[in-house]
Amino acid sequence: MQVALSSLSCHCFISEHLLSLLIFSPLIGIILLLLFRNASVDVARKLAVFSSLITFCISLDLLTKFNSLAGKYNIWSFQFSESVPWISSLGVNYTVGIDGLSLWLIVLTTLLTTLVIVASTSVESKVRSYLASILALEIGILGAFCALDLVLFYVFWEIMLVPMYLLIGIWGGERRLYAAIKFVLFTAFGSLLMLVAIVYLGYIHTKQFGQPSFLLGDLLKITLSSKEETYLFLAFLLAFSIKIPVFPLHTWLPDAHVEAPTGGSVILAGVLLKLGLYGLIRLAVPLFPHAMAQFAPLLALLGVIGIVFGALVAWVQTDIKKLVAYSSVSHLGFCVLGFAALNVISIQGSILQMINHGVSTAALFFAVGVLYDRKHTREIENYGGIAAKVPVFALVFLVFTLSSIGLPLTNGFIGEFMILVGSFETDRTLTTVAVSGVVLGAMYMLSLYRRMMFGEIDQSKNGDLEDLSRRERVIFLPLLVLVFVIGLFPNIILKDTEAVSQRVVNCIRLAN
Repeated sequence: MQVALSSLSCHCFISEHLLSLLIFSPLIGIILLLLFRNASVDVARKLAVFSSLITFCISLDLLTKFNSLAGKYNIWSFQFSESVPWISSLGVNYTVGIDGLSLWLIVLTTLLTTLVIVASTSVESKVRSYLASILALEIGILGAFCALDLVLFYVFWEIMLVPMYLLIGIWGGERRLYAAIKFVLFTAFGSLLMLVAIVYLGYIHTKQFGQPSFLLGDLLKITLSSKEETYLFLAFLLAFSIKIPVFPLHTWLPDAHVEAPTGGSVILAGVLLKLGLYGLIRLAVPLFPHAMAQFAPLLALLGVIGIVFGALVAWVQTDIKKLVAYSSVSHLGFCVLGFAALNVISIQGSILQMINHGVSTAALFFAVGVLYDRKHTREIENYGGIAAKVPVFALVFLVFTLSSIGLPLTNGFIGEFMILVGSFETDRTLTTVAVSGVVLGAMYMLSLYRRMMFGEIDQSKNGDLEDLSRRERVIFLPLLVLVFVIGLFPNIILKDTEAVSQRVVNCIRLAN
């Protein structure tokens, strides 16, 4: 009986603190790496994989327990919520909870982190520190996706800076310090303005209600003047626009991608950039709906400029990794356009495309890493005709190329289609221009594939090129599955995110 009660008590504890277990479970790996610091590199990698798999399994548990119908009855519902006082004198709480948007970004984060650690065999120096940095980065990302207290959100937001700086600065390319410092300066500048805005919101809450609070639900009750709302919104918008990044604040991204190790590029493109749009949806819209409606046309315009600019610059690149980096600027421009259109269809498409971009672009960076590990060059001209030599790699690369350009039945199609359909209702001119990004995307990606895979192979350069190993096939397999599962059954995600999209639209409508 005592054993049964103990087991039940343990089960209840886990159920009540599932999000905390998710956020901090990567600490298991960091602690194990410290405890077994004299173990071999292979053992260290296995310990890190074990820890990341625990986190991934917890995210899958969240996925199976998540109630997508709850949002239909209460669009402000957050599930698996936890709240305990943290800094009581300042009104800061450890409050976490998730909705459909958080859920899928969490699953994507834990999956990509696991795959990055499995792919870490290409890292040869300071391997334990590299693995610990990846796990610490995962803690920051997961915490930001779960935080419902603005100070807590900011803490996790800043935690992400340190391990990402280390990943670029220590394990990056020749210009790694330049890229790392540029990344930190851009992000920190926006973050400091956001911190000032957060502190001001807490001050206003204290002034109007007699006690400080930084809980999102409490801050929604405060009254702001038009000028206050505009300035506070601009502070949040700048921080989130740098992270996305929105044109012309994108200049840090290509340098960070090119100089970062493969794992850093995968996490950066797959998840980290999504925090900008996530912040706009989670915080900026509900807190500053009038200002959001006012600046939405400008944001849509910048999104379209990013689509066309990113595609044109990607088209002329000679470095494969830089081409994929600029393609991210273009693809995320679609996400910005869909969000700024402020209707349910376009926002649903934007959220879906965030997930799709995380899958497809992360896979492309993995593919670039596979080639670089073998030939130590990313110049397109150094490849050619390699499909005959590496047929499995060629097939995998083709699938993700087609996914990136939005071929029907792949994951990239439905997201872009919903964005264009939804944004067409808001601004037909901008949407028409945005369509050119789809055409340009097909041109530069198919051109890249033709130049690398077809033609006559140069035996002196690529005669000894090896096809995908078993470990590399394991890395690509779940991403390949997601390309077609999301492409064929997008409602798997859309049913969970519908309430989030409706919440954004309702906030804007009520404000007007």
